[in-house]
Amino acid sequence: MFAYIRGWAEVDRTTQANIRLGAFLAFVAGAINAGGLLAVGQYTSHMTGVLSSVADHLVLGQLTLAAAAAGAIAAFVGGAMTTAVLVNWGLRRRLHSAYGLPLFLEAVALLVFGVAGASIHHFAPLFVPLTVLLLCFIMGLQNAVITKISRAEIRTTHVTGLVTDIGIELGKLLYINPRDSADPVLANRGKLRIHTLLVCSFFVGGIAGALGFKYVGFGSTVPLALGLWLLALRPFLRDVRHRLGSPARQP
Repeated sequence: MFAYIRGWAEVDRTTQANIRLGAFLAFVAGAINAGGLLAVGQYTSHMTGVLSSVADHLVLGQLTLAAAAAGAIAAFVGGAMTTAVLVNWGLRRRLHSAYGLPLFLEAVALLVFGVAGASIHHFAPLFVPLTVLLLCFIMGLQNAVITKISRAEIRTTHVTGLVTDIGIELGKLLYINPRDSADPVLANRGKLRIHTLLVCSFFVGGIAGALGFKYVGFGSTVPLALGLWLLALRPFLRDVRHRLGSPARQP
């Protein structure tokens, strides 16, 4: 297992590691998004729709719902901010686990979501709003991780931009260039493959998440949290061994 996921969450990156990590996180995002709909009746990664709902509720005079939607956006932003703080803190200290820290935090947050879910039906007025905020925080946290790692080339929690890019590249692929064209229109096949992989991973994750919540319930978050924890564990152990192996400073 460790041999296969080697380098996925390390500071020293490869393009292949970015793609693999992106595909896995897209799967997790799809599972959380679809499972979250079954759990709380709301998608939690679609900030475009949430922002639109703020406007709708304000116009209709539904201030409480508008405030709740604004809180969801704030939670998403807070998750992204947390990732930025953790990653930059880790990079400043030259930690191998700089990118793994947000993944570990996401794993913990998923477990909290799973544990709290057992009581959600008994205290719905309290737990449902808090669960929505927690899931939005997780989505912001995760999307910022892969965005920062891949230098904004890969995003995982929403597919609108990915599908748009797929359409653009397919248009280029089908475009018939004149024979004497000095500047032919060419599709970026690598980009097309990567974005198709991410969209498919999100979709498969959505199916897995929906099935998991339908038949297993909130316990289906455990495998997702375990996968994130395993990714973060290897670089964390490297940091521990480095710290323990460093010679003690002389007084």
